[in-house]
Amino acid sequence: MNTKIAITAFSSISPLGNTSERVWEKYLDHQHCFSKQFLDQQETSVASLNAESKQIVAEIRESDIKYKFLDDSVLFAIAASRKAVEQAGWNSGDVFGINMGSSRGATDLFEKHYKEYLATGKAQTLASPTTTLGNISSWIAHDLQSTGPEISHSITCSTALHALLNGVAWLKSGMADKFLVGGSEAPLTDFTIAQMRALKIYSRINQDEEPWPNLAFDFDKTQNTMILGEGAAVCCLEAGESSNAIAFVTGVGYATEILEHNISISAEATCFQKSMKMALKGVDLETVDAIVMHAPGTIKGDLTELRAIEKVFGSKLPLLTTNKWKIGHTFGASGILSLELALLMFQHDTFIGIPFGKKQQQTKPIKRILINAVGFGGNAVSILIEKP
Repeated sequence: MNTKIAITAFSSISPLGNTSERVWEKYLDHQHCFSKQFLDQQETSVASLNAESKQIVAEIRESDIKYKFLDDSVLFAIAASRKAVEQAGWNSGDVFGINMGSSRGATDLFEKHYKEYLATGKAQTLASPTTTLGNISSWIAHDLQSTGPEISHSITCSTALHALLNGVAWLKSGMADKFLVGGSEAPLTDFTIAQMRALKIYSRINQDEEPWPNLAFDFDKTQNTMILGEGAAVCCLEAGESSNAIAFVTGVGYATEILEHNISISAEATCFQKSMKMALKGVDLETVDAIVMHAPGTIKGDLTELRAIEKVFGSKLPLLTTNKWKIGHTFGASGILSLELALLMFQHDTFIGIPFGKKQQQTKPIKRILINAVGFGGNAVSILIEKP
C-alpha cells in the first residue's frame, strides 16, 4: 500500500465494556466474560453486554420514537459510532462514508416478527424496513447526520474486516477522505443458538464445572467450544499521515477458497495463507510482532489457522493471541473487536496472551500487528497495522 491509511478513532460496546479504559482492564484480568441465558430451550453460555452498556443501549432506544422499533444490532452500532466520530473530531459538516456490516443483522427482531406472523397471519408494518440488513448503516447515517455514501453488507464472520477493506479502497481511490467502518452483531437468540448447535460447533462445557468454557487457542482440544457473544465496534479511517493517528493500516489481504461444503476450510487454511501473504507483501516477517487470530474455539477452525500461520512464517512465529476465549464469537463484529485488542496492545505496549495457552514472552516493543478473520466457506481477510 503506497498511501497510508490512518485509524484516527476507535470505539466499541461489547462484553468487555464501552470505554477503552474498561476494555483494557478486562483484558488484564484473565477472566472470561461468559454468563448463562436460557436459549434454545436450555441453559446456554453466552457473552452479553454488561448492565452499564445495556443501559446505554436502552437510553438510545428511548431517545427517539423511531429508535423504539430498531433491532439491538442497529442500536449497538449507533452507540459505538457516536463515540468514535466524537473522538475523531468529525462533525455534521464533514462528508464521510459509512460501511457497517453484520453477519446476521436484525436476528432478534426478525424472529419476533416471524413468530407473530405465524401466530396471527399478519406482518407488522415496520417488519420489513427494520429487519433489512441495509438499515444498520442508514440509521447510523441518520443519527450522525452524515451525507456520504452508506453501505451495509454481510460476509459472515469476516464482515467487519471487509468493511475496513472497503473503506481503505474508497480512501485510496480518492472518492472519499474519511470513512467510518465496523461491524455489529446481536446474535443471542433462540434460533441463532439452535443453528450453531445444529452445526455441532457450540460449546457443551459447563462453565460452573470448568474454568474455560471456550477453548479458543487450545490446539489439542477434543470437542468444539465456540460460544456466541454480542457487541459492535467501529473505527474512523482517514487518508494520509494524520497527526492524530492511533495506528496506520499498511497492508490488506483477502482470499476465498473453493467450497467443498457450506462451512468448509482446507486443512492448512489456504485462504488465510493467501490473505496473510497479500497483507505482508514486501514486509520483513520478523518485524511482525503479533497476530490476533480468528480462532473461534472449534477444533478445525483453530488448528487450520495455526497451520496457515506456520506455513507463512515458518519456525519464527510472532506472538499469537485471540479474544474469543474471553468474549466468544461475535460473528460480523469479531474482526473489528480483534482490531481493538491490537490497538490496545499498541497503546500499552503489552501483549495479551491466553491464560490456559502456552506461555509466550514479549521481548521487544509491539509495533506491527496482523489481524485475521475468516467466514463460513473460507472467506479470509488479513489486516496489517503499524504503530505511529
